[in-house]
This record gives sequence, structure tokens and C-alpha cells, in this order.
Amino acid sequence: MSEPSLSSSSGDSKRSSISSDLPEFQRIKLKHVPKVKRRAPQPPPQTLPLRKTSSTTKTSSLTAPAKLYGKDLSEYDDVDVETLLAQLSPEEINILAKEVDPDDNFLPPDQRCSYECTKDPTGPLNRKKLIEHINKQAIETPDQPEFEPYVKGTVRGKKWVPPPRDQRDVEAEEKIAIDLGDEYESALKDATQEEIIDLAAILGFHSMMNQDQYHASLLNKGQPVGMGWDGITKSTQQKVYPMDPPNDTDVEESIRRVKDDDEKLIDLNLNNIKNISEEKLEQLINALPGNEHLEVLSLTNVGLTDKLALLLAEAIEKSKTLRVLNVETNFISPPVIVKLVQALLKCRTIEEFRASNQRSQVLGNKIEMEITDLVEKNTSLLRLGLHLEFNDARHRVAAHLQRNIDRTGRQRRMGHFGRNYTIGFYQ
Repeated sequence: MSEPSLSSSSGDSKRSSISSDLPEFQRIKLKHVPKVKRRAPQPPPQTLPLRKTSSTTKTSSLTAPAKLYGKDLSEYDDVDVETLLAQLSPEEINILAKEVDPDDNFLPPDQRCSYECTKDPTGPLNRKKLIEHINKQAIETPDQPEFEPYVKGTVRGKKWVPPPRDQRDVEAEEKIAIDLGDEYESALKDATQEEIIDLAAILGFHSMMNQDQYHASLLNKGQPVGMGWDGITKSTQQKVYPMDPPNDTDVEESIRRVKDDDEKLIDLNLNNIKNISEEKLEQLINALPGNEHLEVLSLTNVGLTDKLALLLAEAIEKSKTLRVLNVETNFISPPVIVKLVQALLKCRTIEEFRASNQRSQVLGNKIEMEITDLVEKNTSLLRLGLHLEFNDARHRVAAHLQRNIDRTGRQRRMGHFGRNYTIGFYQ
């Protein structure tokens, strides 16, 4: 019973001595691998002849199975890869990872690359010195010698010669001719260059002229003098428009007039006033439900947040006279925009609502579908200022707003006819 143990220990000592002599990347193969049942060797594939005909002979052959290290790939199906990897040390796993490039697009390139720099950093990155070093190294590196020296006028290597064209295609191109008639041919023959350019612009031949010639032809201004077919477009003087004056609306006075329900305050424009505090905006929003004369409220680029927008949604539901609401270019999130559109269902007086150019440029499919469903339930909204990305939402909203406009127009016409009839009856 002692002899087998001695032989096994001697075998282990030999195996350890052999493994110590091998390099580190080859020691992985010395790990114990569980035995796999071998299949009986199969005969080589034979070629099976098929039916022969008088014209051709067809044969088919069975392809040999793929092999790895002299074994069929099917023999490795029963090998547990997790067990093999669990037996490896961290150093061996690093060596194995250097030889494998994971096909994973989510990994950054620095983790997929097998190159690893083990040098210590010499300091922070200096881009200017790095470029100078690369340029210097490129200049100092000698060029590779050419196998054949360059001689002017001689062709090195094989010269490409285009294949000859089919004679039938050449004859077909020669036969193509357009018969315009004597009247058109004489008109084109006697036409000036400016008239030909006008004709090309009318026919849509944009590549035959520059931009100035094209626009001059469309506007019937006459062609610029001295241009012709090879004319170069010169830069035109840029039109300078004066800057819009700053909004000098008194915020505190406007809030006071809204609270007092001033009958003269119908349109309140606070656009582009960036120094309005959150407390003042909150006072203005809280005063809206009690006002019965304000019809247009513009709060573009005033720094509205979700908190203030939610208060505005509650105030809209209680408003009785507001017709136009503009809250573009603010910091309102898409879910809060849905709350504002939902509040329009309870306020039947608002005809125009604008809320584009917010913090999130893209609303998303879910938000757009919610807005579309809410708009389709609204019978008083006539204009909506929102950027909808999906075609389904845009078409549905546009069709419903058009129906609202048509319905409102019919109601106004009917009311107008009714008033005329009543007035005529009393007269």
C-alpha cells in the first residue's frame, strides 16, 4: 500500500520540478482537468457521388468536424469552464486576460487593450511638449528607401488601362439627338448668355450657376454685369438690425395690479426679465385665480422651475379669463409640462399655450403620447407651442387643433347670425 503513494509523490515532485522550469504563461496548462469521455474514432468523410448526366457531373462531400488541439469541439461541451477558472490564481487570470480580447462594445478601449504600461508617471500631461516630441521624432526618423528611384516621365509599375467600351453603347450614344424644331433652335442660337442663365435657373439647373445668378433670375432683377458662366459670387454686406430694447416692465407694480384686479391690465409681458426672484413669481402666480381681467400672460425666459410651474398649473385651473399662456425657455421638466397641459382641461378659456425650449429638449415617446391624449380631450385649445418629435403625436395634435378651430369658427358665425336676427326682430 505504500508503493503507490511513493510513486505518486515522486510523480508530483517531478511534475512540480517540470512546472518550475516552465515559463509562467505555460503553467496554466498543467492544471488538473477533469476526464472527458472519449468517443470512438470516426472514419474520414467520404465523397458520395450523385447521379451523372451527359452535360455535367455533380458530387457532394461531408465536411470534417472542427477540431481544437486534435480533439473535436463537441468533446469540450462537458468541460466546466467555471471550475477551470476557479482553479487559476489571480496572476494566471491576468496572463489569460492579456491573451483574450472580449468582444464587448460596452467596455472602454483601455480595458480591452492587452497593452499595459508598467512605468511610473513622470508628471502631468504637457500636450505642447508631447506634440513637439512627436514632430521631432517624425523628422529624425529616416524615410524608407524606395525599391525603384523616381525618374520624371517614367512609369513605375503597371499602368492602369481602362477596359474597352462596348461598341453598341458607343453607337447608341452617338445616335441620341434631340430635335427641338427650327423655332427653338433659332431662339437658343440667338440667345445671349444672360438669357441662357435665366433659362437654366427656370429649369432648375442649379449647378450651372452661382447663387447670385439663381436668385437674380427668380426675382427678375437682371443678371449681374460681368459674371457669366465662370462668375464668382462676392460676399454681400450683412444687414445689421438693432437690438431689441430691454423689458422695462415694473414687476412689483404688475404684481400689485394683478392682485387689485385692474381692469386695464389685459396683457402682462414679463419676458427676458432675469432678476425676478422666486418669491415675486410665487406672489404673481397666487394672484392669478382672483383676477378676472387678465387675458395674456407671457413668462418667457424668467427662470421658471418645476415648483413654480406646479403652482401655475393649480392657478390655471381656477382662472376665468386667461386666454394665452406662454412659458417658453424655462427650466420645466417634461412631467410638469404634462401637468400644465392637464390643467388646461379644467380651464376652458385658454386658447393658446406655449412651452417649448425647456431644460429637456426631447420629451420622449411616453410624455408625447400623454400630451396628445390630453390635447384630444381639450375642446377649447386652438394653438399649442410644443416640439413633438414623433409623427403620430404631431399629426394627431394638428388634426385635433384644426377641428377645434373649425368648430370655434362655426360657433362664432352662428352667434353672429343669431345676433343679427335678434336685432332685426326688435327693430
